[in-house]
Amino acid sequence: MTNPDFKKEIERWKGFSSIWGKPAPEVGQTPKTAVWRKNKAVVWYYPAKQKKYETPLFLIYSLVSQPYILDLKPGSSMIQAFTDLGYDVYLLDFGIPGYEDKDITLDDYINRYIEKAVQRSLRHSKTPDITIIGYCLGGTLATIYAAVTKDPIKNLILFVTPLDFSELPLTAQWRKELKNEQKKIEQLIDQYGIIPANVIDHAIKLVTSPISLTPYLALLEHSYDEQYVVKWRSFNQWAKDHIPFVGATLKPLIFDIALDNKLIKNKLIINKQRVDLNNIKANLLVVSTTDDELVPEQLTSSIMNLVSSKNKMYKRVRGGHASIAIKGRLPEFLKHWLSKHS
Repeated sequence: MTNPDFKKEIERWKGFSSIWGKPAPEVGQTPKTAVWRKNKAVVWYYPAKQKKYETPLFLIYSLVSQPYILDLKPGSSMIQAFTDLGYDVYLLDFGIPGYEDKDITLDDYINRYIEKAVQRSLRHSKTPDITIIGYCLGGTLATIYAAVTKDPIKNLILFVTPLDFSELPLTAQWRKELKNEQKKIEQLIDQYGIIPANVIDHAIKLVTSPISLTPYLALLEHSYDEQYVVKWRSFNQWAKDHIPFVGATLKPLIFDIALDNKLIKNKLIINKQRVDLNNIKANLLVVSTTDDELVPEQLTSSIMNLVSSKNKMYKRVRGGHASIAIKGRLPEFLKHWLSKHS
């Protein structure tokens, strides 16, 4: 009679080896339709399974990774969790930029993409206001947009969002050197036009390199579980699926927002308008996680004291950078907060 542990080991190594032999898992399976397009960008509409809440949700994700992390697979999808609870959802997918997009500026992303996309979503939903949800760098963009727009934002939710770079782990000398070399760095970025995806991948690995082997060890431990393997492969596919970065937008993100911290200082200028965080009056929910290697808590939490929102809540939860996106269910505090404000 075969030893049950031996059977388990066979299944374990079959599951582990499947990451090289089987086709990549399908991602982004929640039903959707396109309601707006501009250049490479698309607004996807995900209707509620049974609509319970009037205020729709508008999701903004990062410029460096694919937004399908928000709809990874059935049972591991933040978007599916929202629609299951009765929310209509809109997602702004910026698309994959090409060299012809090298001159798209941060100003363009805020006013010509995000603002226009939100306005189209409001018309499509036929509702008087909207909830803006920003994830990672998408939260940075959402914050800037919320501070300059006149659109009727009822709620602003920020997940693991880099905003305050006063505690960026750079010495004063490093900051000084980078500022001194700003012109040369900007010229180099202009020569590239579009920063290749593999450069973005290497930059992120520099931050998270101490844990680069951990996912594979976790896979080996659980690879006898077919559902775990599929979820792992879907997430690993996304983690490597970085996209090129528009050079004209990268420059202000590096020098104005990261090095000079102009967003938090209310000195950032977008289309000749000063970005004053005090203009944000929407109900505000800000979420950080305990084990985020990319966006530690100190990059996010200070916004709580800089907005005019009377109703605001800060929450730190256990998990990593993408944990909330792929659980497949919303934390109780988020369900309660959204229900109360929608």
